[in-house]
Amino acid sequence: MGLGTYDFALAIGGEAGQGIATPGDILARIIVRRGLHLVTYNAYQSIVRGGHIFLTMRISDAKVQNHGDKLDLLMCLNQDTMDRHQRLMGPGTRIVYNSDTINPGTEDKGADLCGLPVGDLTDGSRNRLVQNTVGLGAIASLMGIDFSVLEESLTLRFQRRGQEMVDENVKVARAGYDYSQEHFKPFDQSPPVGEKPLAVWSGNDALAMGGAAAGVKFYAAYPMSPATGVLHWMANNARNLGIMVRQVEDEIGVANMVVGAAQAGTRSLCATSGGGFALMTEAIGAAAMMEIPVVFINVMRAGPSTGVPTKTEQGDLWQVLGASQGDFERIIVSPTDSLDAFSTMAEVFNLTDKYQCPAIVISDLYISEGRYSVDPDLINMHPEIDRGALITEPSDTDGYLRYKDTESGISPRPLAGLEGYVHLVATDEHDEDSTLISDEFTNPHKRRQMVEKRARKFDNILSDIAAPVLQGPADADVTLIGWGSTQGIIAEAVDALNAEGVSTNHLQIRWMVPFHGEEIMDILSKAKRTIIVENNYSGQFARYMRSETGFAAEGHIRKYDGEPFMPHHIVDGVKAQIGGETDRYVPYQEITV
Repeated sequence: MGLGTYDFALAIGGEAGQGIATPGDILARIIVRRGLHLVTYNAYQSIVRGGHIFLTMRISDAKVQNHGDKLDLLMCLNQDTMDRHQRLMGPGTRIVYNSDTINPGTEDKGADLCGLPVGDLTDGSRNRLVQNTVGLGAIASLMGIDFSVLEESLTLRFQRRGQEMVDENVKVARAGYDYSQEHFKPFDQSPPVGEKPLAVWSGNDALAMGGAAAGVKFYAAYPMSPATGVLHWMANNARNLGIMVRQVEDEIGVANMVVGAAQAGTRSLCATSGGGFALMTEAIGAAAMMEIPVVFINVMRAGPSTGVPTKTEQGDLWQVLGASQGDFERIIVSPTDSLDAFSTMAEVFNLTDKYQCPAIVISDLYISEGRYSVDPDLINMHPEIDRGALITEPSDTDGYLRYKDTESGISPRPLAGLEGYVHLVATDEHDEDSTLISDEFTNPHKRRQMVEKRARKFDNILSDIAAPVLQGPADADVTLIGWGSTQGIIAEAVDALNAEGVSTNHLQIRWMVPFHGEEIMDILSKAKRTIIVENNYSGQFARYMRSETGFAAEGHIRKYDGEPFMPHHIVDGVKAQIGGETDRYVPYQEITV
């Protein structure tokens, strides 16, 4: 992927309730309007007050897809952040902090300490959040950002709360900026200006926007992190987009409502995490039996049960593969980044309509709650819509066969209520004309006919989706295999390994079902050494690929502590394995977040 000439990372640390999101949002807006790329990752705890929150923002003049390995600037909003992270900041870095309340510890590694006398700079303000804005002023100064740019962003951020609030924040930011200019050494390189302003969104925003672009008109959810952002976006934009949004009492109700809306002919969507998805599985099976196209999003977090609800993991693959009982056709796709998450939604809705089956989009906290720069020109809000074999006009023909045993296995379906298309929709097995087999008598021949009809729909589905493509030199000594959100992290690790003389390429998998087994095996059969990278303990994708192809990788890199991979974790894991130290590398991460 290649790094640009500017690669800068900063972090803001404090506790829940200290307003960390606000300076992060203001900085993000400044960066993307400057035409620079960014990725933010927020390591936070599942509490309203207290705990430790650590927001990392990486900025570059080239596209970046992960929060990186290093920190250049740290803003501490409390003593705990200083105690945890000071030892990570070496020569050439800066630590900004309120010198009235925070003392540097004994873990000094050579960072420049930029203490701000917040009380003096704010005339003794009792607003405990004012230190954030003073710190923002100092950060802008250290980074070489003109104060007028910060003033504009502060004005936009606080104007809804009145001119007095705007004036107060601009004043204290100016005080922090001027104090920094006088007392601290700025970084040698200032952020460049990109070709054009960019936008910023979260992965959940992208999923929701993708659903809206795909024609979703009904969205239901029960709030469950880290999927709640999809509900927030839908609720905020529902009126303007003509989308009916319902917050339901539980995930069972959610799933049944979206299946019902889809049966009526509406493109319907819901999003949850693993625990909520567990409650939805019977409705998913019902959609499969009734051949109703509907899309479910599962944003994975660290499980099982409540697990660690504010941390990331790729631990639900086998859950979605086995959702509900019996054999049935389902589509499962795992987007690789936020823009891919957006684009995937229209693609997956077209496929579910064509093949009349449920679909599951697997995301995770790293994609869904991360925030990313995006070029607005790449966001296609008017994708091609294909509703498949959908009957929209009434007919006076008798004897409609809702589940007609066609050569393709796909039976044309009508919009609910159309004259001439009376049929029964139920969760029991049925005949071609929708007569319930168990009501008539249990006919083994009809049962077999319907199972085979539904299965036949997937005979040619692989031709409708793109096979994975190997990235990097074809004759590489190491092939890294990943799925979903590890795409950008592995890609950067591949660049680093190649730069160090370890010839490496990369195969990233998006489509789990259907699975391009032949194409994948054609690539991997030529690989010299294969290592699978995934955010779980048991190697769920490694097991799945082996079950589909018989292929077993030589090595594994796995992480399951709740935090995402960093590029150096993968670099270190590859080196350990080619050095013969292990064939299963688990990165060690210091307890700082």
